[in-house]
Amino acid sequence: MTMKEETLIDAPVINQFPELPRGCEVTSLSMLLQHAGIQADKLTLAKEIKKNPETYKIENGKIHFGHPNDGFVGDMYSFDNPGLGVYHKPVKELAENYMPGSILDLTGSDFKDIKTHLSDGRPIWVITNTAYKKLSDEFFQTWHTPKGEIEITYKEHSVLVTGYDQEFMYFNDPLTGEKNKAASIQDFEEAWVQMERQAFTYLPH
Repeated sequence: MTMKEETLIDAPVINQFPELPRGCEVTSLSMLLQHAGIQADKLTLAKEIKKNPETYKIENGKIHFGHPNDGFVGDMYSFDNPGLGVYHKPVKELAENYMPGSILDLTGSDFKDIKTHLSDGRPIWVITNTAYKKLSDEFFQTWHTPKGEIEITYKEHSVLVTGYDQEFMYFNDPLTGEKNKAASIQDFEEAWVQMERQAFTYLPH
């Protein structure tokens, strides 16, 4: 596959609000699946996503909660209760239920791989943050999970990447319902790398 100078994909945009205040990940998945021609509703996906059973507690000044790679942490439907979100692993597993054998995990890959797949006309589900740039340490806190310690930011976010040009990355943002929102390529890449290069897309049928 070759990387184009620029590309922009027309993918459905869906707003996570009002039903899913913390449901950016399943809403972005809904956009990806709908682009692939599968009618997957965000509320259905919200019900189906694996949930993490851990409850939020503070002991001796330490925060104890679940690991987002083991399922959705906390309450997706209300900010009144503790919660965060979910990382790529459970979301990719849910995607595979809808497109068996067609989901390509790009987690840990090089940023140019993201651009290459976009060039091929397929949007990409990613984890980023709500600033779309690298965050300073003050935005992170340590959680103690059954899998060990992790650094968490409450600015964690998921979007559907739809394209790029020389200056900007473009994405559908479930937080605002904005289509092909722009962020500086360098900032966007640094935010993605900071959030551990989490991404997946689907393979051509």
